Amino acid sequence: MKFPTPQTLENIAVIIGSDYVGEASFPVFGMNEIHVVQPGDIVFVDHPKYYDKALQSQATVILINKKVDCPIGKALLISEDPFRDFNKLTYHFKPFQSANTAISESAEIGEGTIIQPNVFIGNNVKIGSNCLIHSNVCIYDNTVIGNNVTIHAGTVLGSDAFYYKNRPEKFDKLLSGGNVVIEDNVDLGALCTIDKGVTASTTIGEGSKLDNQVQVGHDTVIGKRCLIASQVGIAGCVLIEDFVTIWGQVGITSGITIGEKAVISAQSGVSKSLLGHKSYFGSPADEFRKKYKELASIRLIPDIIEKLDKLT
Repeated sequence: MKFPTPQTLENIAVIIGSDYVGEASFPVFGMNEIHVVQPGDIVFVDHPKYYDKALQSQATVILINKKVDCPIGKALLISEDPFRDFNKLTYHFKPFQSANTAISESAEIGEGTIIQPNVFIGNNVKIGSNCLIHSNVCIYDNTVIGNNVTIHAGTVLGSDAFYYKNRPEKFDKLLSGGNVVIEDNVDLGALCTIDKGVTASTTIGEGSKLDNQVQVGHDTVIGKRCLIASQVGIAGCVLIEDFVTIWGQVGITSGITIGEKAVISAQSGVSKSLLGHKSYFGSPADEFRKKYKELASIRLIPDIIEKLDKLT
């Protein structure tokens, strides 16, 4: 997430009430999670296990809960609670804006696009040309939709990330300041839910087709011309490369990559990254041939036990 205008380290420290290490005028251009940080970004870290990863990332400002040696060319923001203060920055630069009309006045809708009754379109939404948005679709603020996109009834684009910190007294929610991007020629079925990114974009690539009741978590990126069948659940920060096929009721854990042209059979559970150009099934999902051998071996167990009983 980039700030509307460049900031300084001192300005950011004032907003969150923190100390800092570095020049007061040190430039700050935005804030992001560690998997999408760029030079000029703030990243937060609140556990010693991840200090090195944050300090060695592309981020040039580290929001951290302990004073440590600052790498050359970077700056620190010292906070008692980096998670809380990251939320403060999100709220400051991307505050919630209420909408008083079904279609916001700041929304941009392209020529030839049809909006059916009872659709909600939030602030700063951009919709391309020749799209068809069916009734009861909800499109949250800052969503970007390309040309020739079809969205069926009841689908929600841009709901908050499912991202919580487990504190002793409660679950503390990480605020979502990202958005959803739907590229050209995408079809979304009925009752799909696509969460916005925490600081970046959740993206559905050009020509991809999602069936009914598909859940896509925050910051996930789905490539071009993917086919995703009904009741698939995809967690946050997943990368699905181009031409992937995912059949019904597949569950995919967070932070993994599904390689190009992979095929995942129905009711599989994906718990690790999968290479492309291969077919998978099962829970945990694995290559077809390996999984079939496992199943064949399991079927032999009763016969083996029976033979052993006869020998004894």
